[in-house]
Amino acid sequence: MGWVSKRAGGMRRSGTRRRVDPGDLVGGVSAAFVLIPQALAYAVLAGMPAERGLHVAALAPIAAAFFASSPYLGTGPTAITSLLTLGGLTALAAPGSAEYVALGALLAFLVGVVRCGMGLLRLGVLSYLISRPVLTGFTSGAALVIIASQVPTVLDVPTDGTNPFLAAFEALRRPGEWRLASIAMAVAVALLIAGGRRIHRLFPGVLVAVVLAVAWTATMGYDGAVVGNVSGGLPILSFDLPWASFPQLILPALVIAVVGFAEPASIARYYATLERTRWNPNRELVSQGMANLAAAVGGGFPAGGSFTRSALVREAGARTRLAGGVTGAVVLLLLPFTSVLKDLPTAVLGASIIMAVRSLIAVRPFLEYLRYTRLQFGVAIVTFGLTIAVAPHVERAVAAGVALAIGSHLWRELHVSVKTWTEGTTLHLAPKGVLYFASAPLLEERLGDMLSETPTAEQLVVHLDGLGRIDVSGALGLREMLEQAEAAGLDAVVSDVPPHAIRIVRRVLDGRHGS
Repeated sequence: MGWVSKRAGGMRRSGTRRRVDPGDLVGGVSAAFVLIPQALAYAVLAGMPAERGLHVAALAPIAAAFFASSPYLGTGPTAITSLLTLGGLTALAAPGSAEYVALGALLAFLVGVVRCGMGLLRLGVLSYLISRPVLTGFTSGAALVIIASQVPTVLDVPTDGTNPFLAAFEALRRPGEWRLASIAMAVAVALLIAGGRRIHRLFPGVLVAVVLAVAWTATMGYDGAVVGNVSGGLPILSFDLPWASFPQLILPALVIAVVGFAEPASIARYYATLERTRWNPNRELVSQGMANLAAAVGGGFPAGGSFTRSALVREAGARTRLAGGVTGAVVLLLLPFTSVLKDLPTAVLGASIIMAVRSLIAVRPFLEYLRYTRLQFGVAIVTFGLTIAVAPHVERAVAAGVALAIGSHLWRELHVSVKTWTEGTTLHLAPKGVLYFASAPLLEERLGDMLSETPTAEQLVVHLDGLGRIDVSGALGLREMLEQAEAAGLDAVVSDVPPHAIRIVRRVLDGRHGS
């Protein structure tokens, strides 16, 4: 398969040429220089040593490039995946410990296996099981959790405890310990990132901030918290993982595999629609699965897809998935020199994380859910609240949100609305919703009520045009109701059968469909 795909503004035929496109090199290198500081930041967020983030940044994009369906998807450490990793591992080991690092690699391995399995079995549709209200509630809540977790870092106040909000509160109520130099540096980083985008969409604000911060600490001195020792060596590949902990990581792995894929899937679908190209979710699942397997072998932690880096790759002129491989290769080549980042203030990383996730806090979708459907608004709000309440174990909120979404769907399916009215001696029933085994008895109940209220009725008409679906159990229940009506002396017919239900209604009712 060729490396070339369509681009907006011009059509290119896949496979027509194989030479390296300059845009792939520019896009890949640009993403690499943004990915390096982000990898450090997300490693710290995940509770991992900083260099482990660099290992993921090097190996995951290279592995993903061989299988990717989207030419732009920026694979590597991400904020949401890092938070899910922290939540899944903190109950098992102390963040930063050797045991914790080993569990992180095993978690990445399990995520990789699940995603590859889903892709090979063509189960990409499962990635859509996370409803939009659940995803909205979770990502908005997770963004607040991440921002809260970085407050002590920006203020440079050490805190105890794993709950990000309690840690943030503890840091905020100790203003005497705030380090003004760290706060000033964090503010400068935020302004540089936000202002850089106004200068040019490709302006590497995070990279410039890191370079300036390292230069400042080297020349002017800085007595605040810094990243510390960053091993500049290449990752050591190994399958020596704590396999005995496999059962304890099943739920976090499943959550990360599915929820963590929602972000790269939405990114890839967005650009495929924009450029009118095809995108294969099953192939992308395999791609993301292989990325996580590579991260695991390199002693890293779960990886995902970044919208920011994907946009950067595309805007820089990338044409094919080779750009992702270039990104990983550049990071790999620079690993021996990353030890110079040991004096990087952690406040810089904290500010960069806050700037990266602030856009995930979305208010408008909640207002839309409230306007269109209060039930789904409730699902979103509860998921949002649970994400904050159980932090950092946010994977539990996702599981609860999915269960709540399924439960709300079943509840809605059970409650078929039935409009009734009488015209002379004719009774009319007009159900609306889905008619299946659990909702069919409601029709019989409403018929009984109408017969008791109108004992002189002679005819029954059941209007079916308000039903979105009728399964065989629902059709059988409808037939039974009509038979009961006839036994009570009524002439019973059905009317307005929707086109999608004509076949099943005819078969079950033996042709007794009305006009």
